[in-house]
Amino acid sequence: MQVQQDGEDFASQPWYHGPLSRQKAEALLQQDGDFLVRASRSQGGHPVISCRWQGSALHFEVLRVALRPRPGRPTALFQLEDERFPSLPSLVRSYVTGQRPLSQATGAVASRPVIRQGPIRRSFSEDTLLGSPARIELPRARKRSDSQPAGLDHMGRSREDHPGPGDSAVPICALPRMGSDPMLLKTPASLGCVIDSLRASDGQLHAKAPTKPPRTPSLLLHDASGRPPTYCELVPRVPSAQGTPPGHGSPETEAPPWWEANKEEEEENRSFARPKAEVSFWPPNNPFCLLGPQNRPLEPKVLSTLRDLFLEHHPGSTALHLLLVDCQATGLLGVTKAQRGAMGVASGLELLTLPHGHRLRLELLERHEALALAGALAVLGCAGPLEERAATLRGLVELALALRPGAAGDLPGLAAVMGALLMPQVSRLERTWRQLRRSHTEAALAFEQELKPLMRALDEGAGPCEPGEVALPHVVPAVRLLEGEELPGPLDESCERLLRTLHRARQMARDAPKFREAAARRLRGFRPNPQLREALTTGFVQRLLWGSRGVGAPQATRLEKFQRVLSVLSQRLEPDV
Repeated sequence: MQVQQDGEDFASQPWYHGPLSRQKAEALLQQDGDFLVRASRSQGGHPVISCRWQGSALHFEVLRVALRPRPGRPTALFQLEDERFPSLPSLVRSYVTGQRPLSQATGAVASRPVIRQGPIRRSFSEDTLLGSPARIELPRARKRSDSQPAGLDHMGRSREDHPGPGDSAVPICALPRMGSDPMLLKTPASLGCVIDSLRASDGQLHAKAPTKPPRTPSLLLHDASGRPPTYCELVPRVPSAQGTPPGHGSPETEAPPWWEANKEEEEENRSFARPKAEVSFWPPNNPFCLLGPQNRPLEPKVLSTLRDLFLEHHPGSTALHLLLVDCQATGLLGVTKAQRGAMGVASGLELLTLPHGHRLRLELLERHEALALAGALAVLGCAGPLEERAATLRGLVELALALRPGAAGDLPGLAAVMGALLMPQVSRLERTWRQLRRSHTEAALAFEQELKPLMRALDEGAGPCEPGEVALPHVVPAVRLLEGEELPGPLDESCERLLRTLHRARQMARDAPKFREAAARRLRGFRPNPQLREALTTGFVQRLLWGSRGVGAPQATRLEKFQRVLSVLSQRLEPDV
């Protein structure tokens, strides 16, 4: 679900519920993926993301990093673990639309906001986060201690102990210590007061920006009753700026999306480590916006929605969406530190050449087959006029041109689209192809003279594969070979093709950082449509083609049945004479 963009005032967002207790928040979270943002009463009103995941309610306190005031710059950045954002809505928007885990430890994904019912009352800490004058003047009104002994008698006591005109009802422990305040305390303050005084949301009172985000939001504290901690541990990563000495400032601009992550972080993980387990780059089984919890195969309403969605985007935009999803499915972009540690290498292009890359290779084969079947269905499902099918063919040809080397450079996506166009059930539609040549001559010529020879060369391991011209290389031939599939053709030709394919696989693993840089460069500044991105994921395509029940059947059985369905559709469109 797309989150609205209402600027900096997160109190106007429908997912923000204001001051809300943990118990009431958990009662509103019904299904996995449900989330809301609240002002935690136990944490001094700091924003907390509450999310239900795997049957449990989890709570994540948002870290706020203050910046030195500067015109045209945000006054603070908001952070969970990796990225920093100039506002709380932009943080929520990134994690919801990107379907990214709120923390690597839990893997919880927020996908469905719980809409607030009715207005909310803004609290003290909400004024703090929104930069209102109320937050700035309260510390000034606080009586500072002096060097006289009488002044020391008031230190460490609440306002209730020394009421006076103009005194605030907020206890001293809830107010941050000013830089000039002495640390002399007649009575020791409680641990909760000390931690509240160190919170990152009070960082705007510092003279300059902190060198790194405080770790206090990560503390797990037991209260006096001995109950277990209720906040999930976050491990914020401090972004490093090249050429900036340690301890001299922090980034003051919005962090890039996860597919534009810091290159230095990948270079630090180039050394091989002993693998711990097989890794999957498929997103967790989250509920889909376009599909219900249970769906039948090829639901007409969903197919109509998808058709309209693809018609709204030109081929270049669709190609970038497909490149983004393919890079995530291949493990080229968006690889977490935990995944790198588990697989022992830095990217999926290296993993798929290793013995413990079996699971990744199966996932890539599944994705290739599912996308090819979906593309063929787009043509064979057009039961209307002949021109409509020819226009669909033209759309697929234009998408393939947008994916080719030198354009988006997504060769797995190109292979899937070409697999749909070259599928026997589609290639036998003589009347449809004749109409394409008559009505869309340029597309027909590009398909015959450019795309078909290019795809033949890529399958034989002889096509273009230079990083820069290509963002994501053609991995299907190497994956099939490593999974034990035999190469077609005479023995001498198959041996040469085998050697070329293995050599290409070694090149892909060696040049993985260059491919990653090329993909990130193409996606720089790109903001995907959440629904279109969801429609291109492997899990969604599987559910669309085989339904929520049939998706669990063995792959060979599913593919065989769907091939029969496509054959029936093809015969209905153009029966054999």
